[in-house]
Amino acid sequence: MGLSLFMGLLLFRAGALLALPRSDCIAAEQLCLSNSTCNATYRTLEQCALAKTRVLPLDHDSRVRCLNAELDLGNSSLLHCKCQRRMKRQEHCLRVFWTVHASMADGYFNLETSPYENPANEEHWKTDYNKVAAVLSGSRLAGDATNPCLKATHVCNLSKKCVRHRTDYASICSRGAGSEDTCDRRKCHKGLRNFFEKVPEDFTKRILFCPCQDELCGERRRKTIVPECSFHYNTKPNCLWLLDSCLEDHICKSRLADFQQNCQPADMSPDGCSQHNHAACLQAYMGMIGTPMTPNYISNSSVDVSLWCTCESSGNQKEKCDQILGMFESNKCLENTILSQMHLKKEAPERLEDLLYSSSISFQGDSASTSLASEMSQVDEGKTQRDISEHSSMPMASSVYSGAAASWPSLVLFLPLLLSSH
Repeated sequence: MGLSLFMGLLLFRAGALLALPRSDCIAAEQLCLSNSTCNATYRTLEQCALAKTRVLPLDHDSRVRCLNAELDLGNSSLLHCKCQRRMKRQEHCLRVFWTVHASMADGYFNLETSPYENPANEEHWKTDYNKVAAVLSGSRLAGDATNPCLKATHVCNLSKKCVRHRTDYASICSRGAGSEDTCDRRKCHKGLRNFFEKVPEDFTKRILFCPCQDELCGERRRKTIVPECSFHYNTKPNCLWLLDSCLEDHICKSRLADFQQNCQPADMSPDGCSQHNHAACLQAYMGMIGTPMTPNYISNSSVDVSLWCTCESSGNQKEKCDQILGMFESNKCLENTILSQMHLKKEAPERLEDLLYSSSISFQGDSASTSLASEMSQVDEGKTQRDISEHSSMPMASSVYSGAAASWPSLVLFLPLLLSSH
């Protein structure tokens, strides 16, 4: 009974998603609540979603009731709604999505699809990046061509929006960085999300994915997200705990689903990605920053990224734990996407190391203090001046971590589609 009902729900979704246009989940919720039948069904789904947040799992009858409620939505626009990454009331929109699709979140790596609209369908910002960069190129701040991270930072400093949001998160994250007692990780993560959501990608991706030829540049890149607060814990948590923390948060769960969909690796694909869209994968990766599953570069001398977690003492869930870590450490799609953005070609491991850096130092919780906040304060002091040279003392940037390698089972991600084809 339960299995056939669940398979029916998967078949229903597969057909319905192809049939109806998508709408904003907030607008779809309002439309549903205005109809008495849909209203009653939606309230049942809200109760189901609330029950899933409790420690005790749903019993068989409750699960059937919840699955029936999803089926009862029929052709409601709620079943096909999506959210946009930079929309107002994003958390509300995501809460509606996961209320209606609660069954998607059962178990690890079974998030089926991203709640976000396809990036290609979202409105693209018109930015002044090239104009600002051109102004910079004619100044003494253009700097050494061997440190593109410094140049990207200076360009950001010349954009009011970029420097404002960067100053905000740098100030919050640097306050008490390196000490869990004084670092407000939640506010730091929110500040980082604001930066990556509200500042055009022309600026953010150049800061986060700047190609480096030495470790000084690599350190700036690694410290972009102020890892002492946003990334490190005094003790590495288990990756299973990190995932549980993510699935309890609508934003993190949504970003993870988006990352799984857009950065899903495919061994037979020339670019390593099942979706063949490096831009979407890059955006999905940046979306993970500022969540409980924030990734970062593993060292000053590497373009490899990982989570700050371990799979030690995972017991009989070691394989699942390795899969979580492998989403970042052993993901060819993500690796190729980052190399492509940096305009680097994949080389043999020893050749790539020689090409990028002269030495290799791994940082797994270094206590190096960041000068981001102090440099940002210099920007505030000089805001009344408009001369470009006033920004010569502007901040560092960067990112970090390392862990164990593992495989990412794409079969599980495709399971619903495989079931619906029979």
